[in-house]
Amino acid sequence: MIVYEGKAVFEGIAIGKLSVYKKNEETVKREKVEDVEAEIARYTSAREEAVAQLQALYEKAVKEVGEASAEIFEAHQMMVDDDDFVESVESIIRTQEVNAEYAVAETGDNFKKMFEEMEDEYFRGRAADIKDISERIVRILQGNGGEGIDSEEPVIVVADDLAPSETVQMDKDKILSFVTVHGSANSHTSILAKTMNIPAVITCPIPLTDEVDGKEAVVDGFEGKVYVEPTPEVLAEKQKLLQTELEKKALLEELKGKENVTLDGQKINLYANIGNTKDLGLVVKNDAGGIGLFRSEFIYLGSSDYPTEDEQFAIYKQVAETLAGKKVIIRTLDIGADKQADYFQLPAEENPAMGLRAIRICLTRPEVFKTQLRAILRASAFGKVSIMFPMIISVDEVKEIQGILAEVKAELDDEGIAYDKNIETGIMIETPASVIMAEELAKEVDFFSIGTNDLTQYTLAIDRQNQSLDKFYDSHHPAILKMLKMVVDAAHKYGKWAGICGELGADLSLTKEFLAMGFDELSVSPGRILPIRKIVRETDVSAYKAGK
Repeated sequence: MIVYEGKAVFEGIAIGKLSVYKKNEETVKREKVEDVEAEIARYTSAREEAVAQLQALYEKAVKEVGEASAEIFEAHQMMVDDDDFVESVESIIRTQEVNAEYAVAETGDNFKKMFEEMEDEYFRGRAADIKDISERIVRILQGNGGEGIDSEEPVIVVADDLAPSETVQMDKDKILSFVTVHGSANSHTSILAKTMNIPAVITCPIPLTDEVDGKEAVVDGFEGKVYVEPTPEVLAEKQKLLQTELEKKALLEELKGKENVTLDGQKINLYANIGNTKDLGLVVKNDAGGIGLFRSEFIYLGSSDYPTEDEQFAIYKQVAETLAGKKVIIRTLDIGADKQADYFQLPAEENPAMGLRAIRICLTRPEVFKTQLRAILRASAFGKVSIMFPMIISVDEVKEIQGILAEVKAELDDEGIAYDKNIETGIMIETPASVIMAEELAKEVDFFSIGTNDLTQYTLAIDRQNQSLDKFYDSHHPAILKMLKMVVDAAHKYGKWAGICGELGADLSLTKEFLAMGFDELSVSPGRILPIRKIVRETDVSAYKAGK
């Protein structure tokens, strides 16, 4: 048995096989070949395998996100078999007598540059698709045809770290736990683990080699330890802990259908944070009262090009209909910083956390913003949808947003397209500026939702992605708690509601404090709904305040 120790970011026990995550970063070398026709046959076989993979992805996507959003995989199938692309690859193999991997990569680069230089925006957007299909064929040729998790059974995913664009494409049903060599407690891997209610350990020095891949292991999300090939004694001890956890969850199940009301009658809404439609089952399973944060950026991160209005509409509509009249708060595009999509071609920045991101991208690229707003508004005809704007720092920004929203509504009116005329709009409070301006901002919007992750990093001047600063990162800092109280008081002064959608909202040690502050809503990972409900129902807020 070998024990690796890291930092636990979500408690729990996972027992299963380790699966080293494939990053799909393959080096392509130029090699001379003797048999040109055999090399072309290799390429043809790889091309056929790529089409088969894309067809499987299309069928999976149709079930999970609808036909409109799955069309990208159909388009990729056609591009794999495009005559010009195929002829270029075969020509390079024959004339230069080189390996198929090099010919595909070279053709991909050439076609990508050609598309990038075109004036038409649609064709420029195809450059990312060319890159995607050429990399897929190269992976197959190099014997790495699979992507991500290569297992039929649920596994413990081991990786160096995981980007949002990687986690969004994972089959969540096959994940027992996350273990990463790097990452921080506020990384998207950690957030995803909390959403899925599975144990996770970060900064764990586990080797990412074939020697580890496939071995039996235990992840202890309480201790922050990973036991590779555990002894029978350790395995028995952890199985007992796992059984205890299952029994606790069974007790929490009894809270389903119960009100979120304190002993002295104070009510609070408990909503769920999700990143895509795959999480809807978790929302329903955990009896959330609605969705307090739908992270729409994951639609963009999971795409190789800007998602169209219809693609987004299909997803938002599915979420609204599934929630059947319960509130769904859709946060507009929050890309940038650690969430990057190549096709946005964002400039490299020395300090991206404070750079071109979130609402700043939307206001500088109004055509992208309007497309999303049209999709959200159209979906509002099918459920109780609200819109939330991230990274706000001023009243002027809110007024500019309202002007764009009014333009989009006027367009839909002219086209006779239905939407909720009284759709609720709110902002995320995640900058010190928005806290200080909370009273002025409350006059302009319907609600506040505090993003504690960014608010903490900006207030404490600590990059939340920098794991070497974890010891200084204090989400319970008195300054943060004072800010939360300022925000909820400002909202209530003008008759608006206030909630928390950041990770701090799920901190069970602060639930009573949030009730005492007067928060109207907490939006948390689905698996946290019932544990928080338990505390709410057992709390006498008046007595808690008196005892402070």
